[in-house]
Amino acid sequence: MPQNSGSSDDPLAQAKDGLIEELKMEGVTDARVLAALRAVPREEFVRPHDRHAAYDNRALPIGKGQTISQPLIVGLMTQLLGLKGDERVLEVGTGSGYQAAVLSLLCKEVYSIEIDPELAQQARTRLQQLGYDNVQVRAGDGFFGWPEAAPFDAVIITAVAPRVPEPLLEQLKPNGVIVMPLEEGWRETLVRVRKLGNGTTSMERFGAVAFVPMRGAVRTKPPE
Repeated sequence: MPQNSGSSDDPLAQAKDGLIEELKMEGVTDARVLAALRAVPREEFVRPHDRHAAYDNRALPIGKGQTISQPLIVGLMTQLLGLKGDERVLEVGTGSGYQAAVLSLLCKEVYSIEIDPELAQQARTRLQQLGYDNVQVRAGDGFFGWPEAAPFDAVIITAVAPRVPEPLLEQLKPNGVIVMPLEEGWRETLVRVRKLGNGTTSMERFGAVAFVPMRGAVRTKPPE
């Protein structure tokens, strides 16, 4: 598994320490999630000229109109998944691969889909080089999920969508959860959707967020 590097003399290590303390104050309290955020080298997932800002608590552009999410949002969304270590997780929106790397330290397997083929290849290569060998990345429209790898214990969507994609609910195990930003009028809300044993769902809301929009069939395919 990947090894965390850095020393107390390293400015990035000091910045990471400060970020972890900030995340604790902002509501990321799960010890396993905090440990994963500390272990993953975010500087390896940003553009070279942004390395100095890798541990700023803000989103950073990665090209192709995409961003690496704000660490606070990564922490909160990951915490909402409630991972114990033996889960199979589907991620929609690989981006740089940072969220997938964090998840990989907290669950058994990560399946990550990225709609932009170039970003998907870059993330796949980066994750392999860094040793995150329990992550699979494919290029495709995340709306349709990853049927041959289903069912999943949890799903995380890292782009805002107008509704919960129906195929993702179908590929979710009973009592599994989907954590995602959802469009509600002009507002974007972080939600956790739980698939109940009787086939219905429940939804919890966790406040306003801002994400890049999910592309593909979720925008063009009518609801089922």
